[in-house]
Amino acid sequence: METMKTLLSRRSISKLKEPYPSKEEMSDVYQAALRAPDHSWLRPWKFIEVTGESRNKLGKAFINSTKKTEEIDGERENKIASLPLRSPMIIIVVARINHDKPNVPRLEQIQSTAAAAQNILLALHDKGYGAYWRTGKYSTERNEYISSELSLDKNDEVLGYLYVGTPEVDAPSIPELENKDFVTYWN
Repeated sequence: METMKTLLSRRSISKLKEPYPSKEEMSDVYQAALRAPDHSWLRPWKFIEVTGESRNKLGKAFINSTKKTEEIDGERENKIASLPLRSPMIIIVVARINHDKPNVPRLEQIQSTAAAAQNILLALHDKGYGAYWRTGKYSTERNEYISSELSLDKNDEVLGYLYVGTPEVDAPSIPELENKDFVTYWN
């Protein structure tokens, strides 16, 4: 695909099935991620790829982190356990915050990691796969709990989860947006 065609046609697709990208395809995808803007070459990105039975392990991590803040019954536990089973591959997006570089604030490192995640989404789309990005309770909202469950370092922050696979449905259409609604010109 041409770059602009990829950029203008990418959509989040939540109905995903096997197959998911091969190791060789993911090698290219991760290389695209590593091209994200990165002030001072901190490389604040970390990606944890979860497939197969490891998705059940991730479900257990979700359950354990939830139990640290609330009581849950068996029905809710089963629902939480099934969350990682919505796609055949999940990529956990982690920002590894370096506090030793005051000229590169935490927010900038998070933005760099988010740009790397967007590159992953674009590269997956370019290869014909579907993906969507989820955040919420198992990322920044309960970061210290899920980070502990994932054995991450104290400076690591989970920014979200990229659910990946082959689209089961056509990409949803979204309304065309007008540049004039979002762009102003300062003269």
